[in-house]
Amino acid sequence: MIMMFAFILAFGIVWFEAHESDPLLVVLGICSALVSLARVAVTIAYRAMALTAALDRRLARRLELTFACPYLAFAALLGLYGAYVFWMPVSEAHTLIIALLVGYCAGVATGTGLRPNIAVPSMCMAIGPTILVCAIRADAVHIGLGIITIAFLFGGSQTVLMRHDTMRAEIAKRLASVSLARHDTLTALPNRLALQEYYEENAATISPNGLIAVHYLDLDGFKPVNDTYGHGVGDALLTSVASRLRGAIRSGDIVARLGGDEFAVIQFGLQRADEADLLARRIGATIAQPFEIGDHDVSISTCIGTAVSTDRGQRLDMLLQEADEKLYARKRARNETAALRDFA
Repeated sequence: MIMMFAFILAFGIVWFEAHESDPLLVVLGICSALVSLARVAVTIAYRAMALTAALDRRLARRLELTFACPYLAFAALLGLYGAYVFWMPVSEAHTLIIALLVGYCAGVATGTGLRPNIAVPSMCMAIGPTILVCAIRADAVHIGLGIITIAFLFGGSQTVLMRHDTMRAEIAKRLASVSLARHDTLTALPNRLALQEYYEENAATISPNGLIAVHYLDLDGFKPVNDTYGHGVGDALLTSVASRLRGAIRSGDIVARLGGDEFAVIQFGLQRADEADLLARRIGATIAQPFEIGDHDVSISTCIGTAVSTDRGQRLDMLLQEADEKLYARKRARNETAALRDFA
């Protein structure tokens, strides 16, 4: 908005100082003012979306393009207008235009510096034609002005690129930190915190009317593998189990490692409770298949406790506790059955 008002003011002063009607000057000025107004309108219209919407890559690119079109168009028109004014024999207007162009480039570097694909072309299009006119005039003042302007343009572009690279590095570090805080370092599965966040974000949207199942499982026979073959084989086994669990669930469901040899799976949008039993049996059969870990063939099994909820507002920790209780109840029942069989 500051640039729009500054341009309109400069246009009015230049038109007044020209002392004659120049159709091309008027056309360039009016078109530049209208496109500047379009820049402001686009920014206001899409500002809320840019600040608050969860943008995927495709939508973000579309939003960036919507912003870039009037932005680059104004830069091109401003460049043509500035060059035309510099071609006019009104020295007072030259000073005004240089101030306008330098101010514009400074605003671009500050406000759009994180988008170098928009900022650098905008600065070049805005100030490039004026530099060309300075070169054509070829007197000492205009040549010096052109050289100084080129230096400022080069410095501004370098600043934009350096700021962009610095910000990219900071964002990458931040994302890596967030990822480490929400993922298990061994298996790369989500951890308990990520599981909680995913449940809170998706329970209402993925399962608006359906059931939600929470499976709590731990591995039977994992400790003997660690004791027999060492922790390296045990870690590789956990990684292989995680890979199989990822392949066993549907898109939209989630598997997480809770710690040690304990995992959790959340199913969303079930129509019947027995669908949870089908997944539990599929997971059990998947884990029961032998694992090839280095030179060792390792066989383990898993015990699974399942809790099914129809209440989307039920807390995940309560569902995990219920599933955990069912897991250990099933283990006790299995151990009792085994003991009776041995006794018989």
